[in-house]
Amino acid sequence: MASQVRPQALRLVVAVVVLLALAVGGWLLWQRYEERYTVTTEPDSGQAVTRIITARLSGASALKVASLSGTLQATASDVRGFGWLRSDQVVKMPYSVDYFVDVGGIGDGQLSWSADTRTLVVDAPEVTVARPNVDEAARTLIQTNGLYVTREAAAALSQRVSSVAQTRAEREARSPERLAQAREMARAGLARLLAAPLATAGERNVRVVVTFPAERAVRNNERWDVSADPAEVVANRR
Repeated sequence: MASQVRPQALRLVVAVVVLLALAVGGWLLWQRYEERYTVTTEPDSGQAVTRIITARLSGASALKVASLSGTLQATASDVRGFGWLRSDQVVKMPYSVDYFVDVGGIGDGQLSWSADTRTLVVDAPEVTVARPNVDEAARTLIQTNGLYVTREAAAALSQRVSSVAQTRAEREARSPERLAQAREMARAGLARLLAAPLATAGERNVRVVVTFPAERAVRNNERWDVSADPAEVVANRR
């Protein structure tokens, strides 16, 4: 009897797990759909309102080290009516892109101390680029040309211009020149940040050298004394 009941119980457990997974998956899909596509209205009038739909606050250990800002121009085209209705749009608007370093990724293993040269070497994580912020509400120019621009065409142009602007801003922010500038700003900022506690502990005139992953392969031939980490140095000082 037990040999007959056991497979049935296993099948029942599997069926319950599958049903629960489907239910949870369906609920998550519905929540996402409602958040993104369902219009929120007033209970009495049914009129659409401006409202925060969702808000999520999460902690972060990333340090903002640089910011790129300026004005960009984005263009887009739309063709309808078998090629007879062509419309174009040109928009100028401000943008900004932030650069971060995850200081939470800097631990004892990323720090080394040279007692001879009083130098602290910091192996920092790579600089990361945040999603560009294109301020469409502050557009300084918008030109739409076309024989007849339908409502659907206008909506498509607006969406395409926004996508083009995001792509162009991200391409500029990730260019080798901009990343090199961001690393130099990150280097200076991290050096100031890490030199401060050493100075407070009485270790003055300390040189802080910040390196990034791409630079470590070509680190100079100077040999660092890593027999003691900075925490031990500060402890001995006290």
